[in-house]
Amino acid sequence: MKEMMITDSPYQFSAGEQIRSAYFIGIGGIGMSAIARFFQTMGIAVSGYDKTETALTKELAASGIPVHYSDDVALIPKDAGLVVYTPAIPEAHAGLRYYRDKGYRVVKRSDVLQLLTEHSFNICVAGTHGKTTISTMTAHLLRDSGFGCNAFLGGIAVNYGSNCWHSEKNVCVAEADEYDRSFLKLSPDIAVITAMDPDHLDIYGTGEAMEKAFIDFSHKIKPGGVLIRQFGLKRGRELGADQQLTYSLQNEAADCYAANIRMDNGSYHFDMVMPGETLEGFLLHMGGMHNVENAVAAISVARLLNISTEKIKAAVESFRGVKRRFEYVLKNDRIVLIDDYAHHPEELRALISGALSLFRQKKCTVIFQPHLFTRTRDLAAGFAAALDMADETILLPIYPARELPIEGVSSGLITAGMEKKGRIMEKQALLEWIGNEYVPAMNREFGEILILAGAGDIDTLVEPVKEKLKNS
Repeated sequence: MKEMMITDSPYQFSAGEQIRSAYFIGIGGIGMSAIARFFQTMGIAVSGYDKTETALTKELAASGIPVHYSDDVALIPKDAGLVVYTPAIPEAHAGLRYYRDKGYRVVKRSDVLQLLTEHSFNICVAGTHGKTTISTMTAHLLRDSGFGCNAFLGGIAVNYGSNCWHSEKNVCVAEADEYDRSFLKLSPDIAVITAMDPDHLDIYGTGEAMEKAFIDFSHKIKPGGVLIRQFGLKRGRELGADQQLTYSLQNEAADCYAANIRMDNGSYHFDMVMPGETLEGFLLHMGGMHNVENAVAAISVARLLNISTEKIKAAVESFRGVKRRFEYVLKNDRIVLIDDYAHHPEELRALISGALSLFRQKKCTVIFQPHLFTRTRDLAAGFAAALDMADETILLPIYPARELPIEGVSSGLITAGMEKKGRIMEKQALLEWIGNEYVPAMNREFGEILILAGAGDIDTLVEPVKEKLKNS
């Protein structure tokens, strides 16, 4: 591979001098909050709105970013130099309508990310799953090794308690989101594509149309740039870049893969094979074999940037993971409580199989909250098959997010397709079930795995469930 060239010019936001205040509509979104935090580090006055208060919006408020939760025009700042909104916000939103009607500068989050990365060396990670972990791992490897980078992530890096950071290095690591075709506004120097499984069919209509968007994204790679793609991707040969590498968990036909993988109490030891070299002695303290594959992709990026093997190994070992990505909430001989953002059938499959492989004798119970009516309608059979891997499944009602209900679409659509027939419960009933039925019946000899999974507000149950387990 050709050496990657990075200019030494400091990272700049070309519009920074003109923007003194910014208002974010949907500031509690993980991508929106990253840019809001970044603006704050640049001395821009930031405020925002979101529909509900969450742990993330509380953190923003605690950091000095005012957040309100009522769609009331009287509460919005009238001196906003820039208004940023997420496409998940409905067009009828009163604040959004006010700013548009009054002629304010109103842009999507993806437009801002395009502007922020316009003059930087960009590492953009795309894919229907795995992109948050790989982008966070990559950003950590660059930061921990001293190489340096700016980061815009789709999850909270546990090492830093943030989804964003600023550096003088003219390098940006960004999660490239396929929703609303946002990633087509980016210009990568290095791009990673992890998967192109059907998703967001409310946007794309068909799986083929979504695959075409990933192909278009690959052609956004700058001349001389590199594409790192998962080995065996459907239509992978249609992906474009001057230079390409494939990666895999263990497939030796790929350019980059892990070898000699050993499991040890929820962690993994492995070696890394790349063209012309074998890097030995990695240790990853993150559960799930799919995360070893994610590490292969991140390590590949770091080696392209000529970071030394020893620095990469130290950074991989110090990586503490991503909030809600195979996150160990409790871990002892009796109970392993895992929290994960999985909201696609393939993500659930990787999550459950990873837990079962690490804790082979433990009974596995999954509590899953489906996210979006359209996704549940389109992928119900896949969800059912994945959840059947668990010993027991409890489903919460669908988290609607930006959608209105669809007749005939509920969590029952998933349970109807399951061989083991999961149960459906509301949150309060679930907590009562944990205390009154689950805990008393726990396997005392081999222990239990309890997994909370979903992209909605199921994370609000993590602490209550943890307390019930700890107090049992």
